[in-house]
Amino acid sequence: MYIKRHAESAVTQLSKMFGAVLVTGPRQVGKTTMLQELTKDIHYVSLDDPIVLASAQEESVTFFKDNPPPVFLDEIQKAPLLFPQIKLLLDRERKKGQFFLCGSQQFQMMKGVSESLSGRIGLITLLGFSLREIKGITFHEPFLPTNEYFDKRKSQTRGLSYDEIWNTIWRGSMPELTENPDFDWQMFYGAYVRTYIERDVRALAEIGDTVKFTRFMTATAASTGQLMNLTSLARDVGISQPTAERWLSILVASNLVYLLKPYFNNITKRSIKTPKLYFLDTGLAAYLTHWNTSDVLKNGAMAGAFFESFVISEIIKSYYNKGIIDPPLYFYRDKDMNEIDLLIEDGGSLYPLEMKKHADPQKKDIAAFAVLDKIPNMKRGGGGVICLYDDLLTLKGNDRVIPVKYL
Repeated sequence: MYIKRHAESAVTQLSKMFGAVLVTGPRQVGKTTMLQELTKDIHYVSLDDPIVLASAQEESVTFFKDNPPPVFLDEIQKAPLLFPQIKLLLDRERKKGQFFLCGSQQFQMMKGVSESLSGRIGLITLLGFSLREIKGITFHEPFLPTNEYFDKRKSQTRGLSYDEIWNTIWRGSMPELTENPDFDWQMFYGAYVRTYIERDVRALAEIGDTVKFTRFMTATAASTGQLMNLTSLARDVGISQPTAERWLSILVASNLVYLLKPYFNNITKRSIKTPKLYFLDTGLAAYLTHWNTSDVLKNGAMAGAFFESFVISEIIKSYYNKGIIDPPLYFYRDKDMNEIDLLIEDGGSLYPLEMKKHADPQKKDIAAFAVLDKIPNMKRGGGGVICLYDDLLTLKGNDRVIPVKYL
């Protein structure tokens, strides 16, 4: 059964604004399935087919005579020579919604997009299922801790038990695992990592030592929720720092890892300038770091980091699914050890948020929010603590206790 994706409306909207729409995202998150659902009435072409691929590579000039737009091209990164042809057709016809494209290897695709289709293409990043999608919730506004947001969101909340949340964090958000609860988690992610390395990583970079790259993925997963430390990652895996930097850029380009930028301006000179690293699929991170059951994970040393990663990922999905490819998300940490897990910037205001895996948030959890009041020309909006408490309630002033079900 097809589970409706929240990104559908953004794809439809972009197709009315641009001649082409490109959906990127990690392998197996449902890009093809979503676009097939949206483009049932137009021609579908998969470049996984070797005969079709050969035609696209060798006869790119005439390819669209055999496959005239409007058309859905799957795995577009395999035929970069098609990008200039798409540009020519769009410039000549000046029609909207003529090309629907998707693929997993963002490096190659974005190179073709930036060189040929800049200003002619709408971009969407699709990740695994959001909690909203899993629960059948139609509300699809980006998360923002305001009265207006909570008033709208309240009517569409669903009950979430403590064990259900941790099972979701542990199992991850891949559609196949969500739709098939009997699928073996370990076998699925084992095959996923092998396929990712063999098909995507080797195509992106000449990585001879796939064992070391797997170890690098594991070391990165173990660092989720922490400040990025390339020196430490390189040392743990036994590679040079430039190699670690290159390999991390591959994980970021594959949308497996997200680097959360620090909030910084000339006033906040004491701020840390290093980004924080998050694995976007907590199930994959749990597999790589050998947390083999949800019970072991929720009681383990990394429980807080996994909860924080899960919340960050859910918030990112709420922006990506709305077509916002660069969400206004930051964190704050300064040399005086003041730290705020997440800042959302909107309309000249900063909304501060903490993530706590416990269910009894206290005022001390938001003590660091006061540092924002010292930033000139910046208004502090309401914030709060996202946690495992059941009800939305006031903690102090405009700051709330925010249950996970309100994400």
